[in-house]
Amino acid sequence: MSEQQFQAEIDALMCKIAQLPERERGALGDAAEQTRQRHASLRDTVAQLQESLDHLRLSVKYLVFDLEATRRENRLLRRLIETDNGPDDEASTTD
Repeated sequence: MSEQQFQAEIDALMCKIAQLPERERGALGDAAEQTRQRHASLRDTVAQLQESLDHLRLSVKYLVFDLEATRRENRLLRRLIETDNGPDDEASTTD
């Protein structure tokens, strides 16, 4: 059910409740209003959750990017160390 459908249904319900006799109107009107408020609260909570998930996705993308960059740097540094240590190791073992 879409937001517009829900609001239309609640409005129709509130109109029907308003047509009831006064003594029957109170509890039903309160229940319908509480339903409207809970729906609004739930909608806000879902929006906040969606925003949090979007932030989490972005954070994970940054972390993956940083991890890949760190791995590339590590590979480069290992190659540099291997090339620097390679000739020295051979010279020290031949002496």
